[in-house]
This record gives sequence, structure tokens and C-alpha cells, in this order.
Amino acid sequence: MADTTGSSVTQIIQAAQGGDPQSIAQLLPLVYAELRKLAHARMSRQTPGQTLEPTALVHEAYLRLVGKTALPVESRKHFFFAAARAMRDILVERARSKAGPKRGGGRQRLELTDAIAIREPPPAEVLALQEALEELEELDPLKAQIVNLRYFAGMSMNEVAEVLGLSERTVHRHWRFVRAWLKSRLGEQE
Repeated sequence: MADTTGSSVTQIIQAAQGGDPQSIAQLLPLVYAELRKLAHARMSRQTPGQTLEPTALVHEAYLRLVGKTALPVESRKHFFFAAARAMRDILVERARSKAGPKRGGGRQRLELTDAIAIREPPPAEVLALQEALEELEELDPLKAQIVNLRYFAGMSMNEVAEVLGLSERTVHRHWRFVRAWLKSRLGEQE
């Protein structure tokens, strides 16, 4: 993620918060390519034939962010955190609707492994992961942000390190801890 437009994105966000209606229209072209890349990375892990496409995920996340009366972010970095969280919320909502009795909600849960990252997990797993992530957010918000950016936004370790302002080695260390913690936490719920 290059920071070539970072300062202009931050300026546009600040203008939007100041009440400039034109600034919201200027923001989308600057961030669309990166949002699309994040959504494509996440949706590429889904099974074929999904009704939600990366473009729809980007549009839904963007509308959630700018559709509020005030843009709830203060910088480019914060905008992408909020976008990753919005994408996560959208995917969790879809999982909840699929988990209902009309859509096969009685499926069996599988253990969280690396193999799950390459296919769409069953709705019950997404919901269990959501509960675990809410607990993790209370315990360690930084580690929860890493999960959001890696799992839900599909960022590489290098991109996560850049966005969070950490070394890649530190992000790897946190990621190993989070994976072990999630495995332990999700294993307890079985």
C-alpha cells in the first residue's frame, strides 16, 4: 500500500468532517483501488458461486462508512481500519443469515486451521470467530486489528506492518500468538 495519496486522503477526510459535501465525492476515486484490492483478496477465499462479489463488498463497506452523518475516521490509516471492520461486519452478517434454519444452520463446525483461509468457512465458524474476536478486542485491540486486516481485509504481513506502523517481525510474532489463542479459544467452544 503506497502512501502517495495518504496526505490528500487525510485532507479530504478532514474536509468532510468540516462539512464539505464535495469531499465525500472526491474520496472514492482515491481509495477505490485499494478497497477493491482488499475485497478481492478476501473474496478470493470464498467458494465459487457466491452472490457477494468484491465490487459489491467494496460498495457496501464504503456506503457504511460515508453513509453516516459524519465520516467516523480521522486519517487514511484509520479509514482503512474502518473499511476492514465494515467488510468484516458485512461478512459476519451474511454468515448469520446463512446460519439460520432456512439456510442449513445445522452444519457441523470444523477446527480453525490455515486451510479455512482458502475457502469460505461455514456460518457457524464465522460466528464463533466473531465472538472470539470481540473477546480479543477487549483483551488486546492491536492483535484484533491484525486479525481484521489479515483475515477479513486479506492484507499481507508486510501490508499489515505498514498500516500499523510496526515491523514485519512484530506482526509475525503477534499473528503466531493470535492463531494459537484463537485455536485454544475456538477449541474450548466445541
